[in-house]
Amino acid sequence: MSTVTNKTAPSQQPQQSNAKPGLRKPVFTKVELLKPETSGHTLVAKVLTSNPVLQKGRSVSQHLRQTRISECLIGDETGTILFTARNDQVDLLKPGTTVILRNARIDMFKGSMRLAVDKWGRIEVTEPANFVVKEDNNLSLVEYELVNVQEDGGAPPGS
Repeated sequence: MSTVTNKTAPSQQPQQSNAKPGLRKPVFTKVELLKPETSGHTLVAKVLTSNPVLQKGRSVSQHLRQTRISECLIGDETGTILFTARNDQVDLLKPGTTVILRNARIDMFKGSMRLAVDKWGRIEVTEPANFVVKEDNNLSLVEYELVNVQEDGGAPPGS
């Protein structure tokens, strides 16, 4: 009776890694490449302006949670877009700071794009970036229209 043993070289054995499964290296994108209704964006941007649009809560009633919303114009060397900052995010997005937005998504508001980071994303203030923001390409000024496309499998148009 013979026994077969599996002898593999140490380099062929599976490596134990301390990295958590499912984590990927971030792929940084540019503002000009953002498209409506997309998510999972990671980008570096400078904050140009921050305008409060909603502040309600504690002053009205002690029981209400404070809600703050600001529209911040952010951008990189390819263009700008409005970012909707909520609550604690408002404090991070001060004009002049450079931020890394992780897992950001594009929301549509009145037909135009707004960038946002929800509870699944993260905002980090980082070292000042060494690029000049291209301010004449504001993606939030482009108006989109929702068009329903009917797929009935019939004859092509014009036939």
